[in-house]
Amino acid sequence: MAQKQIGLWLIGAKGGVATTVMTGLAALARGLVEPIGLITETEGFHSLNLIDWSDIVIGGHDIRNESLLDEARRMWTVSRAIPPGVLESVTPDLIDIETRLRTGTVLASGTSIQAIASLPESKVAKTPRGIIDQIRTDIIDFAETNDVERVVVVNLASTEPPWSSPIPDNFDELSPLLEHPSESSPLPTSSLYAIAAFEADAAYINFTPSTGATPQALNSLAQQRGLPHAGCDGKTGETLLKSVLAPMFRDRNLNVMSWVGHNIFGNLDGKILDDPSNKAAKVKSKDHLLANLLPSTPQTLVSIEFIESLGDWKTAWDHIHFEGFLGTPMTMQFTWQGCDSILAAPLVIDLIRLVDRARLAGEAGSLPWLASFFKSPLNCHEQGFAAQMTMLHDWVNKHSTQP
Repeated sequence: MAQKQIGLWLIGAKGGVATTVMTGLAALARGLVEPIGLITETEGFHSLNLIDWSDIVIGGHDIRNESLLDEARRMWTVSRAIPPGVLESVTPDLIDIETRLRTGTVLASGTSIQAIASLPESKVAKTPRGIIDQIRTDIIDFAETNDVERVVVVNLASTEPPWSSPIPDNFDELSPLLEHPSESSPLPTSSLYAIAAFEADAAYINFTPSTGATPQALNSLAQQRGLPHAGCDGKTGETLLKSVLAPMFRDRNLNVMSWVGHNIFGNLDGKILDDPSNKAAKVKSKDHLLANLLPSTPQTLVSIEFIESLGDWKTAWDHIHFEGFLGTPMTMQFTWQGCDSILAAPLVIDLIRLVDRARLAGEAGSLPWLASFFKSPLNCHEQGFAAQMTMLHDWVNKHSTQP
């Protein structure tokens, strides 16, 4: 077991996934729940000496003024996801965490995300560099005040629109652009947070489809500072099944002619994704892996619709039209129904523990062996889930006997 506490800094700290992560960690530390869904609690990971639940101190940024406890309770009152008994037991923990939350920024986040901001904009600066410095100061103050040894920053904020402006590949070339006026930011919000994390000596995880630390310039910055990062876009449901089923069709030499996926859900992320510009980033992340996994690219369609009454529950219906022996067309259909935050939270907790362990192992830059957790894994072209899990277990086996 690790000897000293680590800090967990959540961006989008009052969202459904973040509040579920907080509730889950507190419930685990109190012995209220079993670690179902956490692969780091399976036997193969025990020798890694991972950080324990009780050794994680949580803080974060958000742009809304709602009570953290009220947001967590919505996971029961609206979505019937977190049992009220668990919420009642961890109430003191959530109240304590709220004292460590700070107001975030909406600079370069897009109009839909800016529209949900309800806190006074405390991160106001003339330049993106000024915003980065303020975020970095929040993270450093959190680490020093709580006497944590290391910090992991996790982006759980709503999905930004795709970033179309060119980004230099070298951070030395990018850095002067951060001194330009804020309205001409060279990077979206998620990337400003990533830079601030690295400059605050923190590892970074992008669980969203947003740009984050994807640009090469930011990966170089992480490498220069000896910090690992992982992303992007957590793979929790429909795309997870695609990454399992597509290799089956390929390996049985069945020709997939078309693959249609229709998704409906009703949480805040769904509301943001109702904006076509934000939706484009998510659709791209969900749709690209089939071309990688199948010998010929089928016709594909991914739709995402906001249905408010569903709350945090999402339903995906997929129709796969494939060709078999003698050219006979056949069909496979599946329906996936799950609670978005309940599916995502254990992956986030696993990633926190594994990225922190990678830092202790001296790894820096993107971590391709974590590909199984993401729809669009960084620095990894392999999209098959089984092959990705082999990569993960190979890394675990390599490091299981090391301190």
